[in-house]
Amino acid sequence: MQYFQNLAQNFALSYAHNKMENSLYKSLNIDIIDKNIDKIPDKNKKYMLYAHVPFCHVFCPYCSFHKYHYNEDACKKYFVNLREEMCQIKEAGYDFSSMYVGGGTTLIDEDELLKTLELAKKLFSITDISCETDPNHITPQKLSLFKGYIDRISVGVQSFDDEILRKVARYDKFGSQKQLVEKLSSAIGILPTTSLDLIFNFPFQTKEQLVTDINLAKSLSPEQITFYPLMKSPLTRDAIAKSLGVSSQNNEQEFYAILRDEFKTYNANNAWAFSKQKSNLVDEYVGSNHEYVGIGSGAFSFLDGRLLINAFNLEEYGSRINARKSPVIATCDFTRNERLKYIFLTELFDGAVDIAKFNKANNANLKKELFMEISLLRLVNAIYEEDGRIKPTEFGSYICVVLMKDFYTGMDKVRAAFKDDAKIKSSKKLRVMEDEPTLVQNLEVKSS
Repeated sequence: MQYFQNLAQNFALSYAHNKMENSLYKSLNIDIIDKNIDKIPDKNKKYMLYAHVPFCHVFCPYCSFHKYHYNEDACKKYFVNLREEMCQIKEAGYDFSSMYVGGGTTLIDEDELLKTLELAKKLFSITDISCETDPNHITPQKLSLFKGYIDRISVGVQSFDDEILRKVARYDKFGSQKQLVEKLSSAIGILPTTSLDLIFNFPFQTKEQLVTDINLAKSLSPEQITFYPLMKSPLTRDAIAKSLGVSSQNNEQEFYAILRDEFKTYNANNAWAFSKQKSNLVDEYVGSNHEYVGIGSGAFSFLDGRLLINAFNLEEYGSRINARKSPVIATCDFTRNERLKYIFLTELFDGAVDIAKFNKANNANLKKELFMEISLLRLVNAIYEEDGRIKPTEFGSYICVVLMKDFYTGMDKVRAAFKDDAKIKSSKKLRVMEDEPTLVQNLEVKSS
């Protein structure tokens, strides 16, 4: 009986992975536009604000996000444009209670970031702000600047293992295991919530290395610990293979089971984030918010079933903002069915789908419109229903991890399509990562 259950679950994982890939292939039909596309709010909807800071001192081989090498003058100019876009979003009628700042290295210029967060709180009804950073920007002095502004700081540790840190070129940049522990020990507790972000399933990573990472993270006692699976996209696959090698064995599911067991006394904020206490702060903004407005170079917005893509090139982005033109250069429209599946996935990833709430918010009949998907998940014991809510089993949570990983990988196709354009138009001082591919073959881009 267990044999057939394992067989069914393996089939479900393969089916889910292929289904997501095919869905993204069909849905990511990018229209490059030559007309002004304004972001207009619906007063009946709640939105989150996402701000992108595309600067880093160093690049990590597994990171596919839109970024430039840091240049002080360009960075300060960029923050000025970012704040101007924020004002224009306010003029359009938007309001927000939550803000997420991602990158890049968001704390790369603390003074400019602080001005930006101060303005955000002045313009909008923001009650919580989440922000990402690396281990080089978490000194007590720097973090203290953001008391009353940043509610959740997410620190990209990735691993405590010195061997892995060397392979991913982080050992010399951010420190050894001992140095990381010292930095984090003095940083945790300064802001209300500190999250340690780590990666699992590196090629050749052992169970012992994973468990050591888990135990060290726990010993530091942060409010939250997040373990992402290593994500290999067309933008990062070659760089990962070059730095880490290629392993014939995939331990992702086995390692995820270890994580779930090690964090069974923690609260699961979503399928890969665990906290000591239940938290409502944003971990994955695409999961916690179905509608969000992205500001900044290369930022995505998701509004009314449409993906809106800001200009990636810094000069073009700044020129559009200063001319009071929309920074949106491309759009992607999703079908109703694809949108319902996306919302269902993100809510299941976050822990539960409230059926009545889902139907009301989307004017839908969940069980009817996603009958095939729900039936399959039930068949392989990935979900169960309790008190009007669909919840994932442990295996279901792993399926959510696989699907969310595929979703993020799919978004890399969008970034890849615009990388050449960003390179050509940018100042020579602002170099994007030179070894990244420039276009994903399976992405259809058409002029409009």
